[in-house]
Amino acid sequence: MNELNIFKLSLEDYFTKSMIKILLIPLLGSAVVLYILFFSVASSGFDSLENMQVQIEQRETLVQNGQVVQNDSSESYTGSGVIDFLLKYTVTSWILGFLVYSIGIFAIGYLSIFISIIIVGFLSPRILSIVHRRHYNDISLQDGYGTVIDGITKLIKTAFVMIVLFFVLFPFYFIPGINIIAINLPFYYLFHKMLHYDVGSTLLEKESFKQLYYFNKSNMRIKTVLLYSLSLVPFVAFFISTFYIIYLGHSYLSLIRQGSNA
Repeated sequence: MNELNIFKLSLEDYFTKSMIKILLIPLLGSAVVLYILFFSVASSGFDSLENMQVQIEQRETLVQNGQVVQNDSSESYTGSGVIDFLLKYTVTSWILGFLVYSIGIFAIGYLSIFISIIIVGFLSPRILSIVHRRHYNDISLQDGYGTVIDGITKLIKTAFVMIVLFFVLFPFYFIPGINIIAINLPFYYLFHKMLHYDVGSTLLEKESFKQLYYFNKSNMRIKTVLLYSLSLVPFVAFFISTFYIIYLGHSYLSLIRQGSNA
């Protein structure tokens, strides 16, 4: 099956009633987790501001009776007064708003990818069962090797490697152009590894999965690069996490069919 047909079938499955019902689970789950995280971080931020103190010293030069007089003044801001001070001036107000908006969008985007992958991992067997029943009833599936414990272990190992990559690639974060790749590479690593594990461990035995992936790894990487790039659009990851599994499910099942007919 060519890539265009796989994409068309994936879209058709994505908009079926059964898949839309499943979509609500990662959507609501991600929203709840981010809601809790937002207020936890906001609470910590305000607690930090309450203990913050900003000291501003100013020197004013005046000419009085032909003599130059310098007046020194000092202003101290604490707690919420720090924000009042920052918002007092147009430039600092604009910078503060830009930083809050940028960091917020950045954090939500990557957190939504991470959270949706974890949640949709538990839904993979159900999603792939529907895809198999609708389009691939002519082939029999192997007993998958994935369990909840295996999935959690895989996630921990992959997350550890991702963190190591963050530190290894740190020097590249300051090089324009290259920093975009360097920042996204650790996230893509987790994205790629977990998605292929979720699909492959559900449809195939361990050795069969390794063999099938090995002979198609370049194509599989291209697929996840495209899916990851789409996920970088703010909030999109909330809605298309099930599409990840559907699309890769079709990719694996079409390869299994080709192998069974060979």
